[in-house]
Amino acid sequence: MKIAFIIILAIAAAVMLLFFALGMVSWSGEPPGLVDGGLAKCPDKPNCVCSEYGEDRAHYTDPLQFPPGGQADALPLLKSLIEEMGGTVLAARDDYLAATFSSAIFRFVDDLEVRVDGARRQIHIRSASRVGYGDGGVNKRRVERLGKLYAARLSAR
Repeated sequence: MKIAFIIILAIAAAVMLLFFALGMVSWSGEPPGLVDGGLAKCPDKPNCVCSEYGEDRAHYTDPLQFPPGGQADALPLLKSLIEEMGGTVLAARDDYLAATFSSAIFRFVDDLEVRVDGARRQIHIRSASRVGYGDGGVNKRRVERLGKLYAARLSAR
Protein backbone atom coordinates (compact mmCIF):
# COMPACT_ATOMS: atom_id res chain seq x y z
CA MET A 1 0.00 0.00 0.00
CA LYS A 2 2.84 2.36 0.88
CA ILE A 3 4.62 1.66 -2.43
CA ALA A 4 1.42 2.34 -4.40
CA PHE A 5 1.04 5.70 -2.64
CA ILE A 6 4.65 6.64 -3.44
CA ILE A 7 4.18 5.67 -7.11
CA ILE A 8 0.97 7.70 -7.37
CA LEU A 9 2.67 10.66 -5.70
CA ALA A 10 5.64 10.42 -8.10
CA ILE A 11 3.34 10.28 -11.13
CA ALA A 12 1.37 13.30 -9.87
CA ALA A 13 4.61 15.24 -9.32
CA ALA A 14 5.83 14.33 -12.83
CA VAL A 15 2.55 15.51 -14.37
CA MET A 16 2.73 18.79 -12.44
CA LEU A 17 6.31 19.36 -13.62
CA LEU A 18 5.25 18.61 -17.20
CA PHE A 19 2.45 21.19 -17.00
CA PHE A 20 4.78 23.81 -15.55
CA ALA A 21 7.29 23.09 -18.34
CA LEU A 22 4.59 23.40 -21.02
CA GLY A 23 3.47 26.68 -19.45
CA MET A 24 7.03 27.99 -19.69
CA VAL A 25 7.30 26.84 -23.32
CA SER A 26 4.13 28.78 -24.16
CA TRP A 27 5.76 32.03 -22.99
CA SER A 28 8.26 31.93 -25.84
CA GLY A 29 5.71 31.90 -28.65
CA GLU A 30 3.91 34.75 -30.32
CA PRO A 31 0.58 35.27 -32.08
CA PRO A 32 0.57 33.94 -35.65
CA GLY A 33 -0.39 37.34 -37.08
CA LEU A 34 -2.12 37.86 -40.39
CA VAL A 35 -1.68 35.24 -43.10
CA ASP A 36 -2.50 36.48 -46.61
CA GLY A 37 -4.51 39.32 -45.07
CA GLY A 38 -6.61 37.10 -42.78
CA LEU A 39 -6.31 35.42 -39.41
CA ALA A 40 -4.47 32.09 -39.34
CA LYS A 41 -6.54 28.92 -39.66
CA CYS A 42 -6.96 26.81 -36.55
CA PRO A 43 -4.82 23.68 -36.32
CA ASP A 44 -6.47 20.28 -36.11
CA LYS A 45 -6.82 20.55 -32.32
CA PRO A 46 -9.83 21.54 -30.21
CA ASN A 47 -8.00 24.41 -28.47
CA CYS A 48 -8.75 27.10 -31.05
CA VAL A 49 -11.74 29.08 -32.36
CA CYS A 50 -11.83 31.46 -35.32
CA SER A 51 -14.55 33.41 -37.12
CA GLU A 52 -12.63 33.76 -40.36
CA TYR A 53 -13.34 30.32 -41.86
CA GLY A 54 -17.02 29.32 -41.88
CA GLU A 55 -16.25 26.00 -43.56
CA ASP A 56 -14.28 24.87 -40.47
CA ARG A 57 -17.34 24.14 -38.33
CA ALA A 58 -15.31 22.45 -35.57
CA HIS A 59 -13.51 25.73 -34.82
CA TYR A 60 -15.99 28.33 -36.06
CA THR A 61 -17.35 31.17 -33.97
CA ASP A 62 -19.45 34.08 -35.21
CA PRO A 63 -17.70 37.36 -36.09
CA LEU A 64 -18.67 40.59 -34.38
CA GLN A 65 -20.44 43.39 -36.24
CA PHE A 66 -19.22 46.95 -36.61
CA PRO A 67 -20.30 49.44 -33.96
CA PRO A 68 -22.66 52.24 -35.06
CA GLY A 69 -19.67 54.63 -35.17
CA GLY A 70 -17.91 52.37 -37.66
CA GLN A 71 -14.50 50.83 -37.94
CA ALA A 72 -12.66 53.59 -36.09
CA ASP A 73 -14.54 52.79 -32.87
CA ALA A 74 -14.17 49.00 -33.02
CA LEU A 75 -10.55 48.33 -32.06
CA PRO A 76 -10.26 50.88 -29.23
CA LEU A 77 -13.39 49.40 -27.67
CA LEU A 78 -12.16 45.82 -28.09
CA LYS A 79 -8.73 46.77 -26.73
CA SER A 80 -10.27 48.16 -23.53
CA LEU A 81 -12.54 45.11 -23.15
CA ILE A 82 -9.64 42.70 -23.60
CA GLU A 83 -7.66 44.56 -20.94
CA GLU A 84 -10.69 44.49 -18.61
CA MET A 85 -10.86 40.72 -19.12
CA GLY A 86 -7.23 40.38 -18.00
CA GLY A 87 -5.57 40.25 -21.41
CA THR A 88 -2.36 41.98 -22.41
CA VAL A 89 -2.45 43.78 -25.75
CA LEU A 90 0.78 43.18 -27.67
CA ALA A 91 0.03 44.94 -30.96
CA ALA A 92 -2.67 47.26 -32.22
CA ARG A 93 -3.03 49.01 -35.55
CA ASP A 94 -5.93 50.19 -37.72
CA ASP A 95 -7.23 46.75 -38.70
CA TYR A 96 -5.52 44.27 -36.34
CA LEU A 97 -5.06 43.65 -32.66
CA ALA A 98 -3.08 40.89 -30.89
CA ALA A 99 -3.32 40.05 -27.20
CA THR A 100 -2.41 37.28 -24.81
CA PHE A 101 -4.14 35.70 -21.83
CA SER A 102 -2.41 33.53 -19.22
CA SER A 103 -3.99 30.78 -17.13
CA ALA A 104 -3.85 31.25 -13.38
CA ILE A 105 -2.05 28.10 -12.25
CA PHE A 106 0.38 26.89 -14.90
CA ARG A 107 0.60 30.23 -16.76
CA PHE A 108 -0.29 28.75 -20.15
CA VAL A 109 -0.41 31.51 -22.75
CA ASP A 110 -3.30 31.81 -25.21
CA ASP A 111 -3.33 34.21 -28.15
CA LEU A 112 -6.36 36.31 -29.05
CA GLU A 113 -6.32 38.15 -32.37
CA VAL A 114 -8.84 40.53 -33.90
CA ARG A 115 -9.03 41.59 -37.56
CA VAL A 116 -11.35 44.27 -38.91
CA ASP A 117 -12.89 43.34 -42.26
CA GLY A 118 -14.01 46.73 -43.56
CA ALA A 119 -15.48 45.33 -46.79
CA ARG A 120 -17.88 43.03 -44.90
CA ARG A 121 -18.28 45.31 -41.88
CA GLN A 122 -17.26 42.44 -39.59
CA ILE A 123 -14.71 41.93 -36.88
CA HIS A 124 -13.05 38.53 -37.02
CA ILE A 125 -11.65 36.91 -33.88
CA ARG A 126 -9.24 34.03 -33.32
CA SER A 127 -8.35 32.64 -29.91
CA ALA A 128 -5.98 29.69 -29.53
CA SER A 129 -3.70 27.96 -27.05
CA ARG A 130 0.00 28.05 -27.89
CA VAL A 131 0.73 24.59 -26.52
CA GLY A 132 -1.16 21.40 -25.80
CA TYR A 133 -4.11 19.74 -27.43
CA GLY A 134 -7.28 20.55 -25.52
CA ASP A 135 -8.23 23.62 -23.53
CA GLY A 136 -11.49 22.61 -21.88
CA GLY A 137 -13.34 25.17 -24.01
CA VAL A 138 -11.48 28.14 -22.52
CA ASN A 139 -10.85 29.88 -25.85
CA LYS A 140 -14.45 29.49 -27.01
CA ARG A 141 -15.77 30.86 -23.71
CA ARG A 142 -13.30 33.77 -23.88
CA VAL A 143 -14.52 34.76 -27.35
CA GLU A 144 -18.16 34.40 -26.29
CA ARG A 145 -17.54 36.57 -23.23
CA LEU A 146 -15.77 39.19 -25.33
CA GLY A 147 -18.71 39.20 -27.76
CA LYS A 148 -21.22 39.67 -24.92
CA LEU A 149 -19.21 42.48 -23.35
CA TYR A 150 -18.84 44.13 -26.76
CA ALA A 151 -22.60 43.95 -27.45
CA ALA A 152 -23.42 45.26 -23.97
CA ARG A 153 -21.03 48.17 -24.32
CA LEU A 154 -22.48 49.06 -27.73
CA SER A 155 -26.05 48.96 -26.47
CA ALA A 156 -25.10 51.19 -23.50
CA ARG A 157 -23.89 53.94 -25.84
